[in-house]
Amino acid sequence: MNPLKTDLNGLKLKNPVTVASGTFGFGREYSEFFDLSTLGGISVKGLTLKERLGNPAPRIVETRSGMINSVGLQNPGVENFIREEIPFLRQFDTRIIVNINGDEPEDYARMAQILQRADIDSIEVNISCPNVKSGGMLFGTDPEIAYQLVRRVVENTRHHVMVKLTPNVTDIKVIARAVEEAGARAVSLVNTFNAMAIDIHTQKPVLFRKTGGLSGPAIKPIALRLVYEVYEAVSIPILGMGGITNAEDAIEFILAGASAVALGTYIFVDPMAPVKTLEGIEAYLKEKDVRSLSEIIGKAHE
Repeated sequence: MNPLKTDLNGLKLKNPVTVASGTFGFGREYSEFFDLSTLGGISVKGLTLKERLGNPAPRIVETRSGMINSVGLQNPGVENFIREEIPFLRQFDTRIIVNINGDEPEDYARMAQILQRADIDSIEVNISCPNVKSGGMLFGTDPEIAYQLVRRVVENTRHHVMVKLTPNVTDIKVIARAVEEAGARAVSLVNTFNAMAIDIHTQKPVLFRKTGGLSGPAIKPIALRLVYEVYEAVSIPILGMGGITNAEDAIEFILAGASAVALGTYIFVDPMAPVKTLEGIEAYLKEKDVRSLSEIIGKAHE
């Protein structure tokens, strides 16, 4: 029996450690550091219908405890991804989670249709990206719009559907319940927080688009709280993320209610962080004599 295995309502992972969309590309660069088969899953760089160059530079700025990005979903487009990246990823024993984005709800439905023929394991519907001009986070702040968009995706795919939620709302539980009702099999949270940086010498915002999404250790306590709240609000599983740097952080998210976790920004600091996190979780389960990860998912609520 594998004590690390976990199940996101049909998306079965051999272990709970995944990598977050936008921080791992399509895995090629990181495959030089470790065997990607080590991971439970890979959420690939956010995709759009057509190739996108992203926002003009500067579009990334480092902060004292993370970074602010305004990359703007630079990606090769869904058709190029299917043709060029899936064959590479299928060399490894890991789940492929495809993060999709659009300017209009119809874009999401169309991408779901295109991905019907693709050898993937889950579609992650991104309604939470804060650094694009249209679509993105706008769809994730209104429960009715979120419901309708997710419903369209669910109706147009046979794949497992997960929805990535934004923290930039008054009450994330309302959005979580809406996408659950629409047929989402799981939710992933959280995406980045709206933020900015100003250069005191030029006296202007650092980023070209002025604002971007804050990620990294700074957001971890808030992300943890949001996972805790959503766990009590819905019955579908949670893929938790937001500032995770090590096994201790990951275990906190699992105790708060996450069935799996994703590392993101900290991988830029330490490319081996996912491997170390997995090893730490395994050691923790042995130390606590826990026979199955499911025994501790949401245990902080007891």
